[in-house]
Amino acid sequence: MNRSRLEAFSDGVLAIIITIMVLELHVPEEPTWAGLAGVLPGFFSYLLSFVYVGIYWNNHHMLHLVSKVNGMVLWANLHLLFWLSLFPFTTRWMDESGYRQVPVLIYGTNLLLAAIAYFVLESTLIRQQGRDGRLARATGRDWKGKASPVIYIAGIALTFVHPLLGVGAFAVVAAVWLVPDRRVERFLAAEADQQH
Repeated sequence: MNRSRLEAFSDGVLAIIITIMVLELHVPEEPTWAGLAGVLPGFFSYLLSFVYVGIYWNNHHMLHLVSKVNGMVLWANLHLLFWLSLFPFTTRWMDESGYRQVPVLIYGTNLLLAAIAYFVLESTLIRQQGRDGRLARATGRDWKGKASPVIYIAGIALTFVHPLLGVGAFAVVAAVWLVPDRRVERFLAAEADQQH
């Protein structure tokens, strides 16, 4: 099966997730600076989750190294989309609770499970191509992918000390991934250079 259907569906789902999240933002109750300050925590929650959705969308371009997908890849991708589709719920709960412990724990768990699902998708694609396939050669050691779950777990643990410490750890992972991961781009550019 061609990968384009998988990419189109994933792009659509991610666009819907972002739309739902922005619709959850509340406008200030009064047209003052104090009113604006009152919605800043909600805006921060939205911004953090928006960055995460953007990170997954950016890294989903690993599919450019794949010519065909099978049923296992489709299910692995749906598994990832499931956890991502919960972002609007966990984001809103964390925001509306005022960053209380349980909602922040659930938000962090949601982030961790999305990261695991992404790893499963990437591993499934590599297994389909083989260890000397294009994706395996392009991704290499993937230090960010291995460090992220560790930081999520640390953030979840820090939430027991104070929820904002957990949110801080989750923001650190987002900051690490904000620097674009150019492994796939470099691999494709090197392949193009070899063909010329």
